[in-house]
Amino acid sequence: MRPLAQALTVAALTALAASSSGIAAAAPAPVLDDNGAIVAPSSTQISFAHSPTGFRAGTANEHESRAGVSIVKLYLAEYVFRYGDAGDHADATEMIRASDDAIANRLHAKYPQAISTIAGEFGLTDTHVPGYWGNGTTSTHDMVTYLETKKRTDPNSPVLAAMASAYGTAADGYAQNYGTALLAGVIGTKWGWSDDRSFNASASFGPDFSVGASTYGSAAQLSEHVLAAFTDGGPTAPESGYSLADCPAVNWLAADPVLAVPAQDLLDRLPVEIADAFCGR
Repeated sequence: MRPLAQALTVAALTALAASSSGIAAAAPAPVLDDNGAIVAPSSTQISFAHSPTGFRAGTANEHESRAGVSIVKLYLAEYVFRYGDAGDHADATEMIRASDDAIANRLHAKYPQAISTIAGEFGLTDTHVPGYWGNGTTSTHDMVTYLETKKRTDPNSPVLAAMASAYGTAADGYAQNYGTALLAGVIGTKWGWSDDRSFNASASFGPDFSVGASTYGSAAQLSEHVLAAFTDGGPTAPESGYSLADCPAVNWLAADPVLAVPAQDLLDRLPVEIADAFCGR
């Protein structure tokens, strides 16, 4: 029941924060050049979408189909949850949270058509899988298209819930704490990296935005380039006055080591009257 509870909580808080986005904290704002492209070094690719307005922006190279690394596990998990055996659902969740290659190998061997099928259904035209999932390619534009579609059509998605409860350390020992995950307001993230750590990527979503980034460089370089490509996006609203522990709808999250901080952040963004209704005052 825990993944379901996480999914429902992420969906509820995201919807509430998005519905009050005119009052609550704004999404990060991309820094654009004179051509409307996000400013970043050519080694880095970034895409961004503002959910309430549909506004999108990206670096000039945002459609470049680069190494998909573990980002394509999102598309593999999407297929498993929608079309795979129920017995594989727990593994799909763990694959996202821990970025577990062994699970991805097993699931892709069982469902070799998975990533290509999802790419076709979601219109991910920059995503290609020539055989083994680890050789797949995708773009930050496709990452953001996938996340925005999921938020709009399936906010209770177990894929989003798994991203929101990702572990701090991956199955191979790599730290999952960089890139787009560092932007204010992020709820969930999927990271990816090459075996030699020379290529890094991440895709994140917040209540009113989605963002993807990749770089031919280290995790630290990706973080540096992403943070330089965005401003905070505006002042925050006054805090609702509720702590998670004081809000019956989400009080179980207060002790959750993964979701407590982003959930409290979303709760703080709610205008007082909405927080009162949500928490039952």
